[in-house]
Amino acid sequence: MNHLDWPFFEDKHRALAAELDAWCAVHLQHAHGDDVDAECKSLVKALGAAGWLNHAVAGEGEAIDTRAICLLRETLARYNGLADFAFAMQGLGSGAISLMGTPAQRERYLPRVARGEALAAFALSEPEAGSDVAAMQCSAAEDGDGYLLNGEKTWISNGGIADFYVLFARTGEAPGSRGISAFIVDAGLPGFEIAERIEVIAPHPLARLKFTNCRVAKSQMIGAPGEGFKVAMRTLDVFRTSVAAAALGFARRALQEGLRQAHERPMFGATLADLPLTQAKLADMACTVDSAALLVYRAAWQRDQGHNITREAAMAKLMATEGAQQVIDAAVQLHGGRGVRRGEIVESLYREIRALRIYEGASEVQQLIIGRDLLKNG
Repeated sequence: MNHLDWPFFEDKHRALAAELDAWCAVHLQHAHGDDVDAECKSLVKALGAAGWLNHAVAGEGEAIDTRAICLLRETLARYNGLADFAFAMQGLGSGAISLMGTPAQRERYLPRVARGEALAAFALSEPEAGSDVAAMQCSAAEDGDGYLLNGEKTWISNGGIADFYVLFARTGEAPGSRGISAFIVDAGLPGFEIAERIEVIAPHPLARLKFTNCRVAKSQMIGAPGEGFKVAMRTLDVFRTSVAAAALGFARRALQEGLRQAHERPMFGATLADLPLTQAKLADMACTVDSAALLVYRAAWQRDQGHNITREAAMAKLMATEGAQQVIDAAVQLHGGRGVRRGEIVESLYREIRALRIYEGASEVQQLIIGRDLLKNG
């Protein structure tokens, strides 16, 4: 925990991290149950009751504290990947409302999100429009005092269990990304169906959504018509850094488990820790963890100072997720056969980390963002 002494943090952040760590030690374990939907709902309620979800939303006139969100995600991920997921989706799913919602929208949704009474979701990706948001086909046609939604969304986290979705659809004010708008769509509206539940390597609630003349009121639009891309990017700039923080939490737990295995595993009349190859591997793991942490909290600190962090957030996500994959793989290797046995912590971490290198912008997209920004700004 000595990274909390770094100058990126204030005393309130150090106190928050220590308090959450103590709470997690009592309330969380790393293994998931069989019913992921029920467990996710239960975790959201627990996080809300304990007050942790207050940090995922911003009150009237308040700014989102990026460092707090990152510390929370890092700590939750270190203890339980699904708890991190539950927290993150409350923030990401309601983030657009926190950042650009009307007073009425904020009053209707954010208190329930913070209390864990309403599950949120962020519906951006489509079957043919993932990294390329401008290729979006889901449409919203103006119809009197509302809009009619038609199309599909996929890979939607909390899909099937969310109470509302922040959805992005093409309204056609201009070509490409400038013709997209953002809406709050309540679950259960006529014409809105869960077309498919999606199972992935690390169990999370995911779904494909389908809209057929689903009517949503104009009052449910976030921002102005055609501002949806800006709404999405502002939201992702906050939470992309927190994805890196979650990867960092997974990596820290893997390093912790690797150290434990090295100390406890007998090997050739000594322990695994006595072997120079083990010491070298652990050194590489520790360097990767600290490098990622520096990038994560630099980006979080810069955003909290009011700076644009598009490049810094991309750097943090790229290095933290790719680095965590390497650290976790090394921890699995240190465990030998145990490392791939279902139910082992390092095996669970191995499944948890893989998706982080893809969602909220795959590693290759982060490289493009960084490269283009360097070429543009020198």
